[in-house]
Amino acid sequence: MKNLIVDDFQQFTFDDPATGQTLKYNLFVPKHYNPRKSYPLVLFMHDAGVVNVATEGPLVQGLGAVCWASPEDQARHEAFVLAPEYGSVVIDDTYLPSTLFDATANLVESVTGQYSIDPNRRYTTGQSMGGMMSLGLNIKYPDLFAAAFIVAGQWPEAQAVPLAKKNLWILVSADDTKAYPGEQAITEVIQEQGTKVSTALWDGQSTAAEFAADVRSMKAQRTPVNFAAYKTGTTVPTGSTTSAHMGTWQTAYSIPGIRDWIMRQSL
Repeated sequence: MKNLIVDDFQQFTFDDPATGQTLKYNLFVPKHYNPRKSYPLVLFMHDAGVVNVATEGPLVQGLGAVCWASPEDQARHEAFVLAPEYGSVVIDDTYLPSTLFDATANLVESVTGQYSIDPNRRYTTGQSMGGMMSLGLNIKYPDLFAAAFIVAGQWPEAQAVPLAKKNLWILVSADDTKAYPGEQAITEVIQEQGTKVSTALWDGQSTAAEFAADVRSMKAQRTPVNFAAYKTGTTVPTGSTTSAHMGTWQTAYSIPGIRDWIMRQSL
């Protein structure tokens, strides 16, 4: 059986001398990679639901990694895609990350050094735990990423001041009882620092054309931070037992316009 796009990723192991941690990871290399060119890199970090599974776990759980490696996305934005597989939970609601957190930053630097990757065009994204890590990494390592796509993640607002200097697209459900108020608190801090933030409520059941129009409307405001929330009750289909938190992931990575915006940012 051939699993399209998933099979285009290679699997490797990173032994980090700085933390002593070992990270399994998936890497997509552009099909026409030319070391004389310079490429962007997208880091996708999974949620706690696929901790300690096969290395390919983050590739088959959803679209968070594979969407950036699709033929359509690669035609618009040729890029590397990096997707670690964590053997244990890296960060939970205590906001005390394990050493896998710093090992992830070191992995990004290691891959950057192995290939012709532009350090000014590295991007991070993730859902739930991965979204939390994306926020935390941007705070601790402000020069590591040019932009971040945060999906249903949160971080203590007391630490959020450095995010005012970052390019962020945040997507969360209004009925996500942790991530939504968490992101609201973060954006308030960002605005208090003088950074402009675009905000909008979207219908989580929108068509592709409607989502595209929503994205264009936010892009037109030309702000470095975009905060879109799905309206309460629109993320999860009627009769589904999926939570609004998890339901956000199922559509977040199916909106190409957000990825296009991320890939146009630079340090």
